[in-house]
Amino acid sequence: MRKPLEGQGPVWQGFHGPNLGYVMELYEIYLENPELVEEDIRSLFDKYGPPSEETAHESTSFTNVSDEVATEKIIAAVSLADKIRGYGHLAADIYPLNNQEPDKELIELEFYGLTKGDLEKIPARFISTDIPANIKNGYEAIEYLRQVYTGKIAFEIRHVNSVQEKIWLRKKIETGTLLPAFNKEKKRKVLQRLTEVEEFEKFIHKTFVGQKRFSIEGLDTLVPLIDEIIAESVQKGASTVNIGMAHRGRLNVLAHNLGKPYEMIFAEFQHAPNKELVPSEGSIGINFGWTGDVKYHLGLNRELKEEDRPKARLTLANNPSHLEFVGAVVEGFTRAAQDNRTEKGYPQENLNSAMAILVHGDAAFPGQGIVAETLNLSRLKGYRTGGTIHIIANNLIGFTTERFDSRSTRYSSDLAKGYEMPIIHVNADDPESVLAAAQLACEYRELFKKDFLIDLVGYRRFGHNEMDEPMTTNPLMYQLIHEHPTVKELYAKKLENENVLSTSEIDEVYNAVVTKIQEAYAKVPAEKAVVDDPKPPITVEKGIPRIETKVSFETLKNINEELLDWPEDFQVFSKLSRILKRRKEAFQDNGKIDWGLAETLAFASIIVDGTPVRLSGQDSERGTFAHRNIVLYDQNTGRKFSPLHRLSEAKASFAVYNSPLSEGSVLGFEYGYNVFAPETLVLWEAQFGDFSNAAQVIFDQFISAGRAKWGEKSGLVILLPHGYEGQGPEHSSARMERFLTLAAENNWTVANLTTSAQYFHILRRQAAILQREEVRPLVIMTPKSLLRNVNVASNPSDFTEGEFQAVVEQDGLGKQDKKVERIVMGTGKIMINVMEQLDSVKEQDWLHIVRVEEIYPFPMENLRTIVARYPNLKEIVWIQEEPKNMGAWTFVEPRIKEIATSAVEVNYVGRRRRSSPAEGDPDVHKKEQAAIIEKALTRSVEGGN
Repeated sequence: MRKPLEGQGPVWQGFHGPNLGYVMELYEIYLENPELVEEDIRSLFDKYGPPSEETAHESTSFTNVSDEVATEKIIAAVSLADKIRGYGHLAADIYPLNNQEPDKELIELEFYGLTKGDLEKIPARFISTDIPANIKNGYEAIEYLRQVYTGKIAFEIRHVNSVQEKIWLRKKIETGTLLPAFNKEKKRKVLQRLTEVEEFEKFIHKTFVGQKRFSIEGLDTLVPLIDEIIAESVQKGASTVNIGMAHRGRLNVLAHNLGKPYEMIFAEFQHAPNKELVPSEGSIGINFGWTGDVKYHLGLNRELKEEDRPKARLTLANNPSHLEFVGAVVEGFTRAAQDNRTEKGYPQENLNSAMAILVHGDAAFPGQGIVAETLNLSRLKGYRTGGTIHIIANNLIGFTTERFDSRSTRYSSDLAKGYEMPIIHVNADDPESVLAAAQLACEYRELFKKDFLIDLVGYRRFGHNEMDEPMTTNPLMYQLIHEHPTVKELYAKKLENENVLSTSEIDEVYNAVVTKIQEAYAKVPAEKAVVDDPKPPITVEKGIPRIETKVSFETLKNINEELLDWPEDFQVFSKLSRILKRRKEAFQDNGKIDWGLAETLAFASIIVDGTPVRLSGQDSERGTFAHRNIVLYDQNTGRKFSPLHRLSEAKASFAVYNSPLSEGSVLGFEYGYNVFAPETLVLWEAQFGDFSNAAQVIFDQFISAGRAKWGEKSGLVILLPHGYEGQGPEHSSARMERFLTLAAENNWTVANLTTSAQYFHILRRQAAILQREEVRPLVIMTPKSLLRNVNVASNPSDFTEGEFQAVVEQDGLGKQDKKVERIVMGTGKIMINVMEQLDSVKEQDWLHIVRVEEIYPFPMENLRTIVARYPNLKEIVWIQEEPKNMGAWTFVEPRIKEIATSAVEVNYVGRRRRSSPAEGDPDVHKKEQAAIIEKALTRSVEGGN
């Protein structure tokens, strides 16, 4: 710390306790950025520097010198003002039930050795230069700051490190303009909205007794809050607004923010036909899958119109019961809406064109790790969306668990501090403060392109659902709630007392709302809907048709040459340069195309065809196993160069991003991106396949079932490195069995490929079906050690001719139909291992080997045709690396038995059942792997374990 300047002693004498600590704290801020320190204090630091330990503890009294006394009091007053700004939220009136004791100690005069008289001697500008001009002295200034920082809105911004943002926020808060002056019409509209919210809930409660609706009551102002954010954002240029939320209040948001007709919602409660109730003009898009979902999970698309022209698209995302996972999906929606993918290179972002609103539960926000994962995406190049407005719908309780049992922090919002998000706590019973919070959030987002959080503090009028009795678990809270008036009643009374609306005008609002609800209910058909066995559409059941995916030799060769054409001044790491330059040989005589080059050619040919591509994962630029290298770095300067972005014939964008070390949020994001931009080939790659289990909710509740539940189409590609190389349990298995367990109704394709050409063709096939009804996700067990295996590399002719094959037969085997007694079937890497050991089999005419490249949908007819060729077949052996209770065996066994005749045994060769997927010792692995292959290739085979 700087030494005290000459003459500073008398200025700082006598400082101790909180005053001294505060001066030292201010000085640290002053050193970093003087503009953050009030002008008068800054001038003291400029002239005298900081206090030293010696001068701070000298006993000379301030009271003997009036100007020195004033200096001490100024410092103390500034310290008090700063604590009001930083800790006023602890004493704020933000709890509708008044069930929290305010903590005022840090903002009391006595704590700083101040009196009213002391403060009255200090000019107001010493406290703040932002407060209204009519405030003249320090006492009035301090009282004004108390009013601002401890009212119905409370602020937490100290954790925001940006100087610019802090100054802007403080000015917005302290200038007195934060609470807008609403005219009579605006206040009437707010009351009308609150009346609609309350009466809608009451009508459902009375009419559909005992049915779950997850009422919004106690947080009614959530609806006008979302209204205001949408209106402000659209006015500022957003043409797309995407909303993610859990089920609390969802029906009300659907009805009022999204405009879903009351009659449709009532029909869902009454199980009446509702398809014909969708407005014919198409302003509201409602999609259902064939199995459907409960009404409080469904989403909606709506177009806001102005003079019959679309002005903005609103989307409430479908959301299953894992409350917060939808947040990542909605961020993907939003980035997809912001990206222009129509030209080569990286997509051009327009962060103003779309925005996201995420509504969180107060128990879920700190309780579910996916929240932190998703917040971490907010400023990353490949995932940023220009700021999300987060709302915690805070009813101070989970299902039955109160806040003191559900989190270790004071506020449910505290997680957001780590991401430097400004936080507003606002009393949900004060609608005008709530709307002020919305406006501040929108202005901040527009200016700084960063996230903002509104903690909407209310309560829950009923139990977790309408069949719960909360008095059994939370009696004290619910005694308060039962006596507490609704926000509609409170606001109506306020407007009446202010002479804004008369009793008759308030009654008029109420009667109009009730009439509208009753008229909507009258439209609901009385009869019950006919419930059929839900089945997928014919296009889904038929599967993917044959699609031509070949590319001409000349086109592939030209692409390859362009990919290896680097700027003259760009120095690729010498070893990598040699490896990549060898790719020129792939199109020469006897050339081969390995896995990495096949993938790059697939991406290149897809963007040349005009389909955008987006690839992300933890190491996607290079590839975990250094096989991809589609982004190069200058070894001298670190400059980046991406050949795929320079292709002369490209007609669409290509994006590749190294992702954060998160699976759940990133996969959810990519799924959302693909759903919102269905023309784009979106790929997510796990670092190792088994890491995908950290995203299991996304697989279970979105990717595998989204179309059946919600009609939500996706062509997402999931790349999961899989294969047993002796690297231990967590670097071997992508848990193929989990994807096969979820496989039904042609919901996705699960593949495990053995040649680079197969990979090339399946990617091109996926790109070709993206905007067709047959589209579905694609899960590929990608290789690790096979990436550079010569037996996996393919001839160029396999790319310029042919197509993806669900089944591949081993060349040179199975020619003598009557001699074949055994067919060995399997999938993926082990089939290459089997092929490599074929030379050890002296007589081979009794054997045939078949690779199942597409495990789901299972190629029944292809295999049936192959099996039928062999009249003397005795057994079909399924071979796999994975333990018997894992891998594909459980899935394929009944299907193979259906193909086999009664005279043909179906046997298993592989590891025994295990709880862990693989051995931890590489030597043990090699020994067991060799035994499995030897058993499959030995003529006498017993049944599996």
